[in-house]
This record gives sequence, C-alpha cells and structure tokens, in this order.
Amino acid sequence: MNGMLNLLGQMRRHARRATPMALFSLLATLTPAIAFAHSVVYPKKSTAGAYERYVLRVPNEKNVATTRVEIRFPEGLRITDFQEVPGWTLQVLTDSAKRIVGAVWTGNLPPQRFVEFAFMAANPKTATSLVWPVYQTYEGMPRVEWTGPKGSKTPASVTEISPADSAAVAGAGAGAAAPGAIAPASSFQWVQWLALVIAVIALGVAIRPKDRAA
Repeated sequence: MNGMLNLLGQMRRHARRATPMALFSLLATLTPAIAFAHSVVYPKKSTAGAYERYVLRVPNEKNVATTRVEIRFPEGLRITDFQEVPGWTLQVLTDSAKRIVGAVWTGNLPPQRFVEFAFMAANPKTATSLVWPVYQTYEGMPRVEWTGPKGSKTPASVTEISPADSAAVAGAGAGAAAPGAIAPASSFQWVQWLALVIAVIALGVAIRPKDRAA
C-alpha cells in the first residue's frame, strides 16, 4: 500500500515532465495488475442446509487460450445438478461411493474473456467455510492451481456458510455477490485504479500541444 501511495505522489510531481512514451509504459505495467484474474465461486455467503446455485467464474488473463477447468468440491457439500455451458464438455468426478467430488470442463476460452460454470448443491447442515480448489489449464502452458490462502498470488475461493438459526441469515443472501456480478474491489485494487486514472490524465497533459508564446 505504501509503495503504491509513493507511486501516486511521484506521478503527480512529474506528470508535466514525463514523455508520452514513458507514460504509455507505465499504463502497460499497471493494467495487468488491475485485472481481476483469479477464479471465484459465487455466492460468497450462504446458509447451512440450504439449496444453493453456485457459479464458478473463470477469467483468462493469459495470452493463450484456457482449455481445461477443474474444480474440487468441499467436504459436506452435496452436488445435485450442473448447468450446460455451450462449447464446453463436462466430466463429473465421483468417489467409490458415487458421491460427486469434482468436475472438469474442457473447451476453449480465448484471452481477455471469462466463462461461468453453474451448479446446484445442498449446503452442509452446520456453519463452515467452503474452500473451492480450482485448476486452470492453458494451451501449451502448465496449469495454474487456485488453491492458495487469501492474499496469495493464487488464492482459493471461499464461501462462508452461516448457521440456519443465525440472526444474520435473513441478510446473508443480500451480502453475497449475485452470479454474473463483479465482486467489489479491495482497497488495494482501488488504489491501483486511482493510479491508472492519474496516469491517463498525465498522458493527456504530456501530449497536449503547448501554448505558443504571444
């Protein structure tokens, strides 16, 4: 955070002296960092014992296509149905007891696109945190494992399950991000966006024709 704030101060001080080429380079550096690049399962909150429609959103932040997406389902979650996704083939993974433990979708997701995979599930009957390990494979590249802790480069998505008799149950759905909605940005992401806006303004100042002396 401190490093980003220092960057903002430097940009303001040197905006009028910066060359357009330097500012273009800065924009190219900032833009990938701002992109929402990891796989997330929505909603982020749900209720114990409820039937929930979950959506796995997978963006492609690489310069090659995503060809395979795999998810492993948390313990205590019972998967009942999957929604068809045009252009993608679904393989359902089960254990020896025929319980659904994961799913694999194969298809083609071009760069700068995202895809959503929806499924229905019965939540665990007690309060818990559902951790969603996701594995994303790119064409000709090693797969990325979205299994890390919060704040890491490859974090796993987490859904908090509240008790059915909790006073907060009535508002739990309202606080969750609806499928198809973009998750709120963190404070660090807002600072990155602000840096990008200042860079754009600085670029405009740098390339604006200077007033000629009278």
